[in-house]
Amino acid sequence: MHTVVLGTSGVSADDVIAVARGGARVELSAGALDALAASRRVVDALAARPEPVYGVSTGFGALAVRHIGPELRGRLQRNIVRSHAAGMGPRVEREVVRALMFLRLKTLASGHTGVRPLVAETMAALLNAGITPVVHEYGSLGCSGDLAPLSHCALALLGEGEAEGPDGTVRPAADLLAEHEIAPLDLREKEGLALLNGTDGMLGMLVMANADLARLLTSADITAALSLEALLGTDRVLAPELHAVRPHPGQAASADNMRRMLAGSGLTGHHQTGYDGLQAAPRVQDAYSVRCAPQVAGAGRDTLAHARLVAGRELAAAVDNPVVLPDGRVESNGNFHGAPVAYVLDFLAVAAADLASIAERRTDRLLDKNRSYGLPAFLAGDPGVDSGLMIAQYTQAALVGELKRLAVPASVDSIPSSAMQEDHVSMGWSAARKLRTALGNVNRVVAVELVAATRALELREGLAPAPATRAVLEAVRAAGVAGPGGDRFLAPDLAAADAFVASGALVAAAETVTGPLA
Repeated sequence: MHTVVLGTSGVSADDVIAVARGGARVELSAGALDALAASRRVVDALAARPEPVYGVSTGFGALAVRHIGPELRGRLQRNIVRSHAAGMGPRVEREVVRALMFLRLKTLASGHTGVRPLVAETMAALLNAGITPVVHEYGSLGCSGDLAPLSHCALALLGEGEAEGPDGTVRPAADLLAEHEIAPLDLREKEGLALLNGTDGMLGMLVMANADLARLLTSADITAALSLEALLGTDRVLAPELHAVRPHPGQAASADNMRRMLAGSGLTGHHQTGYDGLQAAPRVQDAYSVRCAPQVAGAGRDTLAHARLVAGRELAAAVDNPVVLPDGRVESNGNFHGAPVAYVLDFLAVAAADLASIAERRTDRLLDKNRSYGLPAFLAGDPGVDSGLMIAQYTQAALVGELKRLAVPASVDSIPSSAMQEDHVSMGWSAARKLRTALGNVNRVVAVELVAATRALELREGLAPAPATRAVLEAVRAAGVAGPGGDRFLAPDLAAADAFVASGALVAAAETVTGPLA
């Protein structure tokens, strides 16, 4: 199994996905262990002094005014974990919790938090044992870190609360630790606080969302090309010189994907001559949803590039408060504020909604006999007796409507907390949660366009689709999505198409002909 070695300088997005989704093992480098030990010596020295130090010898948040004596400090650290493990609602997905724990471990390994090496080693042991603490949907405001989610993870390190074992069964954390011979932690000064105080949940979800949206953008380029072909549109609008005069890199990449998909097509270019006796006025241009597909998906690509830039900076960061600096100072700071991550999570939700919106418009065009240039109404076998894909577009429209609501930003909705000490928060966790929902909906919308476009292409008898299109058609039919014909129970076809897109099989099928797509 793949192993990720944690040093002091951060991790990559690929590392996060390997641990969160791939179950990769985690190890701490010798350098990380040395940095942990060095920063712990700083905290131990401060703990021995009479002056109060936040997180070491004081309470937390609005209670930081109280100095805590040495005899109560262990209890203080346990109490912050227990009291902050106050999440409610459904369980959060296993991959999110693993990303959350791994990214917190990344910050511990930086040597800026002041925890003992044992704390980091115990967290690594939980990840490697496949023990996943139960974390709930609600409890983070995205400032002072993802407090409740991280607290539930920390609680498991103490042998308290519940966790999911490697077999998927939820059990008492104490039992799971005992089975894997992991000793529960007895926390010391600052360690409880250090386990809670980071943007790790929202960052983990951003990293995975970036990967998912990248796949969806390529998938949408493919289905847009299929729709253009099925509508007998022109690929001349995809010429590189046209996109060079408006030099957005994402736009050029999407246009290139579509152009490569359509290479060798016998269906494109009929927009000015009609087809098979169709008595329609020649088209000088295709509709916006077809012609502007690279501009919309391309803008999404450029938004994604910015989100990856922000994620990369966060992955190199050590987010804690207070933080142990290289010169030995321990300083309070505001680096736990999730605004940088929250903003891009919200921005991606906007891009995702628009990507789905334009895909739905192409689907509607394929189904409307007045705008589809000779295709039967709703792509039905016997229109009137059969309804074809009529209601599939309703489902698509419902998904797009929900995506528009999910695009409303969370990051502008600060709610003060902790007796007004924490009077401005990022809501980054909420932004991340709604983005995960949004991307699932985009996948479904793209899947419906795929079902419609492939059916329409097979109804264009006498014209040969592009080789890449044929590869997609063969793969989607092999995946259990039926072609044209009479009405049948449609939900299984849509579910199969959804899984086909989500698995990356759509992109893989196209790339057997096109080579790697952007």
